[in-house]
Amino acid sequence: MIELYYWPTPNGHKITMLLEETGLAYVVKPVNIGRGDQFQPEFLAISPNNKMPAIVDTAPADGGGPLSVFESGAILEYLAVKSGRFLPADMRARVEVMQWLFWQVGGLGPMLGQNHHFRNYAEPKIPYAIERYVNETHRLYAVLDRRLDGRQFIAGDGYTIADMAAYPWIAPYAAQGMTLEEFPHLKAWFERIAARPATQRAYALAETIEGKTDLRTDEAARRVLFGQR
Repeated sequence: MIELYYWPTPNGHKITMLLEETGLAYVVKPVNIGRGDQFQPEFLAISPNNKMPAIVDTAPADGGGPLSVFESGAILEYLAVKSGRFLPADMRARVEVMQWLFWQVGGLGPMLGQNHHFRNYAEPKIPYAIERYVNETHRLYAVLDRRLDGRQFIAGDGYTIADMAAYPWIAPYAAQGMTLEEFPHLKAWFERIAARPATQRAYALAETIEGKTDLRTDEAARRVLFGQR
């Protein structure tokens, strides 16, 4: 059984997308990041960077005791290996997947996250910061669009964890000041993934999570998320 410590954010969606694709048994343990659940000692014991998602595998392949994993990219790799799916065994094909997975966790996610912050939440508005991160978002969308020219998915014709890592960060494109029409290969890829039943189940699950906050109006949640040192 996989215990998934989760909140419905792009990084959280990555893991539910993979779990729904693999059919691995899992249970969701909500971590309300707007109320500070990520700072509780029991969560820090499995995710020392106080970020979700994190997992605990209660039945790891080595037969030992429960195994915890934090960081979304590491979780994707772990679950892909455990399930034997969405990460090729061939060395060169695996390199293709892993380099694009690292591109997402090291670039796409952080830059688009800053875009969201400065466009939607930061007060007062800082035009320089908004312009910088919107421009960088546009550049990264263009990188992905070029990559998808002639390919069904990021690493080739097979759906992999590289796609699952990137998709949730593209999903809120309007909130990033983007449109998909400018990026036709990216748009086709996005629609291809959105149509998958597992993607739809993962996003439907997100709607069942109670206690979500609006960071534009909830000052307590803003202090929790943006006031930590």
